Amino acid sequence: MKNMQKKFVMLGAAAAVAAMVAACGGKQAGPAPGGAAPAPEVAVFTVAPQALALSTELPGRTAAYQVAEVRPQVGGLIQKRLFTEGADVKAGVQLYQIDAATYQATFNSAKANLAKAKANLAAAEPKVARYKELVAIEGVSRQDYDDAVAAHEQAKAEVEAAQAAMESARINVDYTKVAAPISGRIGRSSVTPGALVTAGQANALTTVQQLDPIYVDVTQSSEELLRLKRELDNGSIKKTDGQANVTLLLADGSKYALPGKLQFSDVSVDPGTGNVTLRALFPNPKHDLLPGMFVRAVLETGVSEQAIAVPQMGVTRNPKGEATALVLNKEGKVEQRLLQTGGTIGDKWLVKSGLEAGDRVIIEGLQKVKPGAPAVVAKAVTGGDAQRQSAAR
Repeated sequence: MKNMQKKFVMLGAAAAVAAMVAACGGKQAGPAPGGAAPAPEVAVFTVAPQALALSTELPGRTAAYQVAEVRPQVGGLIQKRLFTEGADVKAGVQLYQIDAATYQATFNSAKANLAKAKANLAAAEPKVARYKELVAIEGVSRQDYDDAVAAHEQAKAEVEAAQAAMESARINVDYTKVAAPISGRIGRSSVTPGALVTAGQANALTTVQQLDPIYVDVTQSSEELLRLKRELDNGSIKKTDGQANVTLLLADGSKYALPGKLQFSDVSVDPGTGNVTLRALFPNPKHDLLPGMFVRAVLETGVSEQAIAVPQMGVTRNPKGEATALVLNKEGKVEQRLLQTGGTIGDKWLVKSGLEAGDRVIIEGLQKVKPGAPAVVAKAVTGGDAQRQSAAR
Protein backbone atom coordinates (compact mmCIF):
# COMPACT_ATOMS: atom_id res chain seq x y z
CA MET A 1 0.00 0.00 0.00
CA LYS A 2 2.76 2.41 0.83
CA ASN A 3 4.40 1.80 -2.57
CA MET A 4 1.10 2.48 -4.31
CA GLN A 5 0.67 5.76 -2.45
CA LYS A 6 4.18 6.87 -3.42
CA LYS A 7 3.43 6.16 -7.11
CA PHE A 8 0.24 8.23 -6.97
CA VAL A 9 2.13 11.14 -5.36
CA MET A 10 4.86 11.04 -8.01
CA LEU A 11 2.33 10.89 -10.86
CA GLY A 12 0.46 13.86 -9.41
CA ALA A 13 3.61 15.95 -9.15
CA ALA A 14 4.63 15.11 -12.73
CA ALA A 15 1.16 16.10 -13.96
CA ALA A 16 1.38 19.41 -12.14
CA VAL A 17 4.79 20.17 -13.66
CA ALA A 18 3.53 19.26 -17.16
CA ALA A 19 0.55 21.57 -16.71
CA MET A 20 2.80 24.45 -15.69
CA VAL A 21 5.09 23.88 -18.70
CA ALA A 22 2.12 23.73 -21.06
CA ALA A 23 0.75 26.94 -19.60
CA CYS A 24 4.07 28.76 -20.06
CA GLY A 25 4.53 27.47 -23.63
CA GLY A 26 1.08 28.51 -24.64
CA LYS A 27 1.72 32.04 -23.45
CA GLN A 28 4.95 32.37 -25.53
CA ALA A 29 3.39 31.11 -28.79
CA GLY A 30 0.31 33.24 -28.51
CA PRO A 31 -0.37 36.06 -31.02
CA ALA A 32 0.65 39.62 -30.37
CA PRO A 33 -1.96 42.06 -29.16
CA GLY A 34 -4.33 42.82 -32.02
CA GLY A 35 -3.80 39.37 -33.60
CA ALA A 36 -0.90 40.38 -36.03
CA ALA A 37 2.93 40.27 -35.98
CA PRO A 38 4.65 43.67 -35.49
CA ALA A 39 5.89 45.48 -38.65
CA PRO A 40 9.64 45.06 -39.23
CA GLU A 41 11.94 47.99 -38.60
CA VAL A 42 14.10 49.31 -41.48
CA ALA A 43 16.60 52.09 -42.13
CA VAL A 44 15.73 54.47 -44.95
CA PHE A 45 17.57 57.01 -47.08
CA THR A 46 15.56 60.11 -47.94
CA VAL A 47 16.20 61.25 -51.51
CA ALA A 48 17.33 64.88 -51.85
CA PRO A 49 18.44 66.19 -55.30
CA GLN A 50 21.77 68.00 -55.29
CA ALA A 51 24.21 69.62 -57.71
CA LEU A 52 26.85 67.15 -58.87
CA ALA A 53 29.94 67.77 -60.97
CA LEU A 54 29.74 64.85 -63.37
CA SER A 55 32.76 63.13 -64.83
CA THR A 56 33.56 60.15 -67.01
CA GLU A 57 36.33 57.64 -66.32
CA LEU A 58 37.83 56.26 -69.52
CA PRO A 59 40.77 53.93 -70.29
CA GLY A 60 43.69 55.28 -72.28
CA ARG A 61 47.42 55.26 -73.01
CA THR A 62 50.08 57.91 -72.97
CA ALA A 63 51.80 59.07 -76.16
CA ALA A 64 54.81 61.32 -76.70
CA TYR A 65 54.10 64.93 -77.62
CA GLN A 66 56.61 64.75 -80.47
CA VAL A 67 58.48 61.78 -81.95
CA ALA A 68 61.42 62.12 -84.36
CA GLU A 69 63.13 59.12 -85.95
CA VAL A 70 66.72 60.07 -86.77
CA ARG A 71 67.88 58.90 -90.22
CA PRO A 72 71.04 59.82 -92.19
CA GLN A 73 70.66 62.22 -95.13
CA VAL A 74 73.99 61.17 -96.67
CA GLY A 75 75.67 57.79 -96.89
CA GLY A 76 78.96 56.70 -95.36
CA LEU A 77 80.63 55.05 -92.41
CA ILE A 78 79.65 56.02 -88.85
CA GLN A 79 82.81 57.34 -87.17
CA LYS A 80 81.43 58.38 -83.76
CA ARG A 81 78.33 58.19 -81.60
CA LEU A 82 78.21 61.38 -79.52
CA PHE A 83 75.29 60.81 -77.09
CA THR A 84 74.35 58.67 -74.10
CA GLU A 85 71.37 56.40 -74.67
CA GLY A 86 68.38 57.38 -72.52
CA ALA A 87 69.63 60.92 -71.91
CA ASP A 88 67.88 64.21 -72.63
CA VAL A 89 69.19 66.04 -75.70
CA LYS A 90 68.60 69.50 -77.15
CA ALA A 91 67.53 70.19 -80.71
CA GLY A 92 70.55 70.70 -82.97
CA VAL A 93 73.01 68.75 -80.80
CA GLN A 94 75.22 66.42 -82.86
CA LEU A 95 74.42 62.73 -82.37
CA TYR A 96 76.62 60.95 -84.94
CA GLN A 97 79.60 61.76 -87.16
CA ILE A 98 79.66 60.22 -90.65
CA ASP A 99 82.93 60.06 -92.58
CA ALA A 100 83.02 63.42 -94.40
CA ALA A 101 86.20 63.00 -96.51
CA THR A 102 84.53 62.56 -99.90
CA TYR A 103 81.94 65.26 -99.20
CA GLN A 104 84.66 67.68 -98.13
CA ALA A 105 86.56 66.98 -101.35
CA THR A 106 83.42 67.64 -103.40
CA PHE A 107 82.92 70.88 -101.54
CA ASN A 108 86.51 71.97 -102.24
CA SER A 109 86.08 71.20 -105.95
CA ALA A 110 82.84 73.17 -106.09
CA LYS A 111 84.53 76.06 -104.34
CA ALA A 112 87.32 76.06 -106.96
CA ASN A 113 84.79 75.95 -109.80
CA LEU A 114 83.07 78.97 -108.32
CA ALA A 115 86.32 80.88 -108.24
CA LYS A 116 86.96 79.97 -111.90
CA ALA A 117 83.48 81.11 -112.90
CA LYS A 118 83.92 84.40 -111.08
CA ALA A 119 87.23 84.96 -112.92
CA ASN A 120 85.55 84.38 -116.27
CA LEU A 121 82.84 86.84 -115.31
CA ALA A 122 85.41 89.42 -114.30
CA ALA A 123 87.01 89.16 -117.75
CA ALA A 124 83.71 89.34 -119.62
CA GLU A 125 82.36 92.48 -117.93
CA PRO A 126 84.94 95.05 -119.21
CA LYS A 127 84.82 93.53 -122.72
CA VAL A 128 81.11 94.28 -122.92
CA ALA A 129 81.73 97.85 -121.75
CA ARG A 130 84.43 98.41 -124.42
CA TYR A 131 82.38 96.88 -127.24
CA LYS A 132 79.43 99.01 -126.26
CA GLU A 133 81.46 102.18 -126.91
CA LEU A 134 83.00 100.83 -130.14
CA VAL A 135 79.75 99.65 -131.64
CA ALA A 136 78.39 103.19 -131.24
CA ILE A 137 81.13 104.53 -133.56
CA GLU A 138 81.11 101.37 -135.68
CA GLY A 139 84.53 100.35 -134.35
CA VAL A 140 83.31 96.73 -134.07
CA SER A 141 80.51 94.92 -135.72
CA ARG A 142 77.14 94.52 -134.11
CA GLN A 143 77.70 90.76 -134.09
CA ASP A 144 80.89 91.06 -132.07
CA TYR A 145 79.08 93.19 -129.52
CA ASP A 146 76.22 90.68 -129.25
CA ASP A 147 78.74 87.85 -128.80
CA ALA A 148 80.44 89.75 -125.98
CA VAL A 149 77.10 90.38 -124.25
CA ALA A 150 76.16 86.70 -124.57
CA ALA A 151 79.53 85.60 -123.17
CA HIS A 152 79.01 87.95 -120.22
CA GLU A 153 75.55 86.52 -119.45
CA GLN A 154 76.92 82.99 -119.75
CA ALA A 155 79.70 83.85 -117.29
CA LYS A 156 77.08 85.16 -114.83
CA ALA A 157 75.06 81.94 -115.17
CA GLU A 158 78.16 79.84 -114.61
CA VAL A 159 78.87 81.77 -111.39
CA GLU A 160 75.33 81.11 -110.13
CA ALA A 161 75.59 77.40 -111.04
CA ALA A 162 78.95 77.13 -109.30
CA GLN A 163 77.52 78.83 -106.20
CA ALA A 164 74.61 76.35 -106.14
CA ALA A 165 76.99 73.40 -106.53
CA MET A 166 79.17 74.67 -103.71
CA GLU A 167 76.11 75.20 -101.46
CA SER A 168 74.93 71.67 -102.19
CA ALA A 169 78.36 70.29 -101.34
CA ARG A 170 78.44 72.34 -98.13
CA ILE A 171 75.03 70.97 -97.10
CA ASN A 172 76.25 67.41 -97.62
CA VAL A 173 79.28 68.14 -95.47
CA ASP A 174 76.93 69.45 -92.75
CA TYR A 175 74.75 66.33 -93.10
CA THR A 176 77.69 64.19 -92.07
CA LYS A 177 77.08 65.66 -88.60
CA VAL A 178 73.76 63.98 -87.75
CA ALA A 179 71.92 66.30 -85.32
CA ALA A 180 68.89 65.92 -83.06
CA PRO A 181 65.82 67.30 -84.88
CA ILE A 182 63.90 68.04 -81.65
CA SER A 183 64.58 68.32 -77.92
CA GLY A 184 63.63 65.32 -75.83
CA ARG A 185 64.72 61.97 -74.47
CA ILE A 186 66.79 59.85 -76.85
CA GLY A 187 66.42 56.09 -77.11
CA ARG A 188 68.90 53.35 -77.89
CA SER A 189 71.17 53.51 -80.93
CA SER A 190 70.63 50.95 -83.68
CA VAL A 191 74.17 51.39 -85.09
CA THR A 192 77.69 51.50 -83.74
CA PRO A 193 80.85 53.21 -85.06
CA GLY A 194 81.99 51.47 -88.25
CA ALA A 195 78.49 50.76 -89.53
CA LEU A 196 77.69 51.74 -93.11
CA VAL A 197 74.57 53.88 -93.51
CA THR A 198 72.76 55.21 -96.56
CA ALA A 199 70.74 58.35 -97.18
CA GLY A 200 67.09 57.98 -96.16
CA GLN A 201 67.44 54.35 -95.10
CA ALA A 202 64.42 52.51 -93.70
CA ASN A 203 65.93 51.79 -90.28
CA ALA A 204 66.25 54.77 -87.96
CA LEU A 205 69.57 55.37 -86.24
CA THR A 206 67.74 56.32 -83.03
CA THR A 207 64.53 58.02 -81.84
CA VAL A 208 64.01 61.24 -79.89
CA GLN A 209 60.73 61.74 -78.00
CA GLN A 210 59.48 64.92 -76.34
CA LEU A 211 57.85 63.88 -73.05
CA ASP A 212 56.94 67.26 -71.54
CA PRO A 213 54.10 67.85 -72.13
CA ILE A 214 52.67 64.42 -72.97
CA TYR A 215 49.47 63.25 -74.66
CA VAL A 216 46.92 60.84 -73.19
CA ASP A 217 44.67 59.18 -75.78
CA VAL A 218 41.42 57.73 -74.40
CA THR A 219 38.42 56.13 -76.08
CA GLN A 220 34.74 56.78 -75.46
CA SER A 221 31.76 55.01 -77.00
CA SER A 222 29.89 56.98 -79.64
CA GLU A 223 26.60 56.25 -77.81
CA GLU A 224 27.91 57.82 -74.61
CA LEU A 225 29.17 60.84 -76.54
CA LEU A 226 25.76 61.34 -78.19
CA ARG A 227 23.97 61.00 -74.82
CA LEU A 228 26.25 63.61 -73.29
CA LYS A 229 25.62 66.03 -76.15
CA ARG A 230 21.85 65.59 -75.81
CA GLU A 231 21.96 66.27 -72.06
CA LEU A 232 24.08 69.38 -72.67
CA ASP A 233 21.62 70.57 -75.33
CA ASN A 234 18.49 70.08 -73.23
CA GLY A 235 20.07 71.69 -70.16
CA SER A 236 19.98 68.68 -67.83
CA ILE A 237 23.78 68.99 -67.69
CA LYS A 238 25.57 72.34 -67.73
CA LYS A 239 29.11 72.83 -69.01
CA THR A 240 31.49 73.99 -66.28
CA ASP A 241 33.79 75.96 -68.60
CA GLY A 242 34.91 76.14 -72.19
CA GLN A 243 37.61 73.48 -71.85
CA ALA A 244 37.17 70.22 -69.96
CA ASN A 245 39.63 69.43 -67.17
CA VAL A 246 41.09 65.94 -66.96
CA THR A 247 42.75 64.04 -64.11
CA LEU A 248 44.70 60.78 -64.34
CA LEU A 249 44.60 57.54 -62.38
CA LEU A 250 47.78 55.51 -62.86
CA ALA A 251 48.00 51.72 -63.25
CA ASP A 252 48.74 51.24 -59.53
CA GLY A 253 45.61 53.19 -58.56
CA SER A 254 47.42 56.37 -57.51
CA LYS A 255 46.37 59.78 -58.77
CA TYR A 256 48.68 61.80 -61.01
CA ALA A 257 49.43 65.10 -59.31
CA LEU A 258 49.06 67.49 -62.27
CA PRO A 259 45.76 68.12 -64.10
CA GLY A 260 45.45 68.17 -67.87
CA LYS A 261 43.23 69.70 -70.55
CA LEU A 262 41.13 68.00 -73.19
CA GLN A 263 42.51 68.96 -76.61
CA PHE A 264 40.11 67.45 -79.16
CA SER A 265 37.87 64.51 -80.01
CA ASP A 266 38.32 62.53 -83.20
CA VAL A 267 36.06 63.38 -86.15
CA SER A 268 35.34 59.75 -87.01
CA VAL A 269 34.13 56.61 -85.21
CA ASP A 270 36.20 53.44 -85.28
CA PRO A 271 34.02 50.99 -87.25
CA GLY A 272 35.51 48.02 -85.40
CA THR A 273 34.85 49.20 -81.85
CA GLY A 274 32.32 52.03 -82.20
CA ASN A 275 34.56 54.28 -80.12
CA VAL A 276 35.75 57.86 -80.55
CA THR A 277 39.30 58.85 -79.57
CA LEU A 278 39.76 61.79 -77.20
CA ARG A 279 43.17 63.41 -76.64
CA ALA A 280 44.23 65.24 -73.48
CA LEU A 281 47.47 67.13 -72.81
CA PHE A 282 49.28 66.82 -69.46
CA PRO A 283 52.39 68.56 -68.10
CA ASN A 284 55.13 66.04 -67.38
CA PRO A 285 58.12 67.95 -65.92
CA LYS A 286 59.51 64.99 -63.96
CA HIS A 287 58.89 62.48 -66.77
CA ASP A 288 56.75 60.35 -64.46
CA LEU A 289 54.58 59.51 -67.48
CA LEU A 290 56.27 57.51 -70.22
CA PRO A 291 54.86 56.71 -73.68
CA GLY A 292 52.72 53.58 -73.77
CA MET A 293 51.65 53.59 -70.11
CA PHE A 294 48.11 52.41 -69.33
CA VAL A 295 46.09 55.02 -67.41
CA ARG A 296 42.50 55.93 -66.64
CA ALA A 297 41.45 59.48 -67.41
CA VAL A 298 38.65 61.18 -65.48
CA LEU A 299 37.03 63.82 -67.70
CA GLU A 300 34.74 66.51 -66.30
CA THR A 301 31.63 66.47 -68.46
CA GLY A 302 29.45 69.07 -66.74
CA VAL A 303 27.20 69.80 -63.76
CA SER A 304 23.80 68.24 -63.05
CA GLU A 305 21.83 70.67 -60.89
CA GLN A 306 19.19 68.14 -59.74
CA ALA A 307 21.08 64.86 -59.51
CA ILE A 308 19.86 62.00 -57.33
CA ALA A 309 22.40 59.74 -55.64
CA VAL A 310 21.38 56.67 -53.59
CA PRO A 311 23.58 54.38 -51.42
CA GLN A 312 24.57 51.25 -53.31
CA MET A 313 23.24 49.04 -50.49
CA GLY A 314 19.73 50.23 -51.34
CA VAL A 315 19.90 49.19 -55.03
CA THR A 316 19.58 45.56 -56.15
CA ARG A 317 19.12 43.75 -59.47
CA ASN A 318 16.12 41.71 -60.59
CA PRO A 319 16.42 38.49 -62.63
CA LYS A 320 16.48 40.62 -65.82
CA GLY A 321 19.49 42.53 -64.54
CA GLU A 322 17.50 45.75 -64.06
CA ALA A 323 18.27 48.03 -61.12
CA THR A 324 15.53 48.14 -58.46
CA ALA A 325 14.97 49.72 -55.06
CA LEU A 326 12.44 49.22 -52.25
CA VAL A 327 10.72 52.47 -51.20
CA LEU A 328 8.66 53.03 -48.05
CA ASN A 329 5.66 55.14 -49.11
CA LYS A 330 3.63 57.60 -47.06
CA GLU A 331 1.20 54.87 -45.98
CA GLY A 332 4.04 52.86 -44.48
CA LYS A 333 3.89 50.21 -47.22
CA VAL A 334 6.87 48.90 -49.22
CA GLU A 335 6.97 49.61 -52.98
CA GLN A 336 9.41 48.28 -55.56
CA ARG A 337 10.77 50.85 -58.04
CA LEU A 338 12.54 50.16 -61.34
CA LEU A 339 15.57 52.46 -61.68
CA GLN A 340 17.76 53.74 -64.47
CA THR A 341 21.27 54.32 -63.16
CA GLY A 342 24.07 56.35 -64.70
CA GLY A 343 27.18 55.35 -62.78
CA THR A 344 28.60 55.59 -59.28
CA ILE A 345 29.49 58.48 -56.98
CA GLY A 346 31.76 56.99 -54.36
CA ASP A 347 29.50 54.51 -52.51
CA LYS A 348 26.30 55.77 -54.21
CA TRP A 349 24.50 55.12 -57.48
CA LEU A 350 23.60 58.06 -59.70
CA VAL A 351 19.89 57.53 -60.48
CA LYS A 352 18.49 59.01 -63.71
CA SER A 353 14.87 57.88 -63.27
CA GLY A 354 12.67 55.93 -60.88
CA LEU A 355 13.05 58.09 -57.78
CA GLU A 356 11.90 61.57 -56.78
CA ALA A 357 12.72 64.05 -54.04
CA GLY A 358 11.41 62.88 -50.68
CA ASP A 359 11.26 59.17 -51.54
CA ARG A 360 12.45 56.95 -48.67
CA VAL A 361 14.69 54.21 -50.02
CA ILE A 362 15.19 51.21 -47.71
CA ILE A 363 18.93 50.64 -47.18
CA GLU A 364 18.87 48.29 -44.16
CA GLY A 365 16.45 45.47 -43.35
CA LEU A 366 15.78 44.56 -46.98
CA GLN A 367 15.61 40.87 -46.07
CA LYS A 368 12.76 41.54 -43.63
CA VAL A 369 10.33 43.19 -46.08
CA LYS A 370 8.69 42.58 -49.43
CA PRO A 371 6.58 44.76 -51.78
CA GLY A 372 3.14 45.50 -50.33
CA ALA A 373 4.12 44.70 -46.75
CA PRO A 374 4.17 47.33 -43.96
CA ALA A 375 7.38 48.56 -42.32
CA VAL A 376 8.39 51.17 -39.77
CA VAL A 377 11.40 53.49 -39.81
CA ALA A 378 14.07 52.70 -37.24
CA LYS A 379 16.72 55.02 -38.66
CA ALA A 380 16.50 57.75 -41.31
CA VAL A 381 19.40 59.10 -43.37
CA THR A 382 19.06 62.33 -45.33
CA GLY A 383 20.34 62.59 -48.90
CA GLY A 384 22.52 65.57 -47.98
CA ASP A 385 22.57 69.21 -48.95
CA ALA A 386 23.33 70.64 -52.37
CA GLN A 387 27.06 70.21 -52.01
CA ARG A 388 28.73 69.59 -55.36
CA GLN A 389 30.50 66.24 -55.59
CA SER A 390 32.40 64.36 -58.25
CA ALA A 391 30.60 61.58 -60.13
CA ALA A 392 32.66 58.90 -61.90
CA ARG A 393 30.80 57.13 -64.68
